[in-house]
Amino acid sequence: MLAKHIAAGIAGSLLLASTAFAAENTSATYQGDWRTSKVVGLNVYNDQNENVGSINDLLTDKSGNIKGAVLSVGGFLGMGSRYVAIPFEKLKFSEQPVPSTGAGASNAPARPSSGTTTGSASSQPATSSKPNPWYPDHATFNATKDELQAMPEFKYTTE
Repeated sequence: MLAKHIAAGIAGSLLLASTAFAAENTSATYQGDWRTSKVVGLNVYNDQNENVGSINDLLTDKSGNIKGAVLSVGGFLGMGSRYVAIPFEKLKFSEQPVPSTGAGASNAPARPSSGTTTGSASSQPATSSKPNPWYPDHATFNATKDELQAMPEFKYTTE
């Protein structure tokens, strides 16, 4: 009887150990991929490093491929903003902080979750912090604030 309990204990230990090893291999498979939960909320800048909005949502097809991004544009502190949808492939992502240059620096708030200081008047060089491997620092979309405001508003419909 004792032999059966010992055999069951060993078999159970082997099953648990194999599960732990499989989990280690699975995480390596996704290394270099980004978490969508962290992409939503990223600040979006134009080519002049002006903050033009933030990513509010990601739109996927039925296969799970990301097709579009819903940007929150305009407004102040979330008041008066509106949504516009753009093709996802038009966004460029950067793992490096936004360079703080002139007028664009005042539009580049810090992202405390990434551990970087984007757009602050710090004497610390932008390259001193290590980028987070699970999400980019910001996105770039080549449009002005006025061009984004002129785009058709995106609305979530049930039709």
